[in-house]
Amino acid sequence: MKKVAIYGQAYTISAEKEIKILLSALEKNNIVVFFEKEFYDLLKENNSLEKKYPTYSHFNDLSNSFDVLFTIGGDGTFLRAVTYVRDLNIPMLGINTGRLGFLATVQKEEIKEAVSLLLKKEFSIQERSLLQIETTPKAQEFSELNFALNEITIARRNTTSMIGVKTYLNNEYLTNYWADGLIIATPTGSTGYSLSCDGPVILPDSKSFVITPIAPHNLNARPMMIPDNTSIQLEVSARENDFLISLDSRITTVPLETKIRIKKAPFKIKSVLLKNQSYLKTLRSKLLWGEDTRNESL
Repeated sequence: MKKVAIYGQAYTISAEKEIKILLSALEKNNIVVFFEKEFYDLLKENNSLEKKYPTYSHFNDLSNSFDVLFTIGGDGTFLRAVTYVRDLNIPMLGINTGRLGFLATVQKEEIKEAVSLLLKKEFSIQERSLLQIETTPKAQEFSELNFALNEITIARRNTTSMIGVKTYLNNEYLTNYWADGLIIATPTGSTGYSLSCDGPVILPDSKSFVITPIAPHNLNARPMMIPDNTSIQLEVSARENDFLISLDSRITTVPLETKIRIKKAPFKIKSVLLKNQSYLKTLRSKLLWGEDTRNESL
């Protein structure tokens, strides 16, 4: 490991200690560190860095010469960093200074150990599928960043009325979901918004996507798993003249006549799984599976 990138979506004083621990562990091994420019500027303003570092501002500033990209924050920070990595095949490792942490799996006290395991190559790579969207007419907001690691969501806007989402799979009609919206989630996103809407948990290496309605009025509508090579077409009807499309944390308003096509993206994100980690261990920890609190007060 010779060169790494660091990304932080927002800087808080609470993360200053973790940043210094990470920098110390990297520089002790003569590893070159690049910071995302806006994050770097915030750190400099706070006098949190003892020297200057090279920076990057865009996908074009990175390349597959980087061994790892570290994110410092929560899962939202990891998702935002994906817009810089894209199809460069740079392995990503998240340091969790946020809350739940399904993607940012390295805890604050594990930073030194994580760097050590990376240097000793005691890790595996977990490839994660993404979704890609095309709209007609074309939404300019998604002209370059038209992909999502967690989910693509269709939702109502500025109304309490439901929307109808007419859904086709490989051009064959499935149903018209009357709901607050519809989530198309990857295995990675199955533990996100989809899970909170009663969607299933899907293992990251599963070759499936899940369609999850948001508060459906047709009560027999249930989440549905589909093969990840399925092409999904959506048409929305509503009382309003427009509706919302979100790709992970990026959201835009589109006119009602917009037609949507969703399919698997042509690239994957490489997530680092350290020797001492496993996805099932993360599930048990984050979702409190197996916990029995009935006798805690006794």
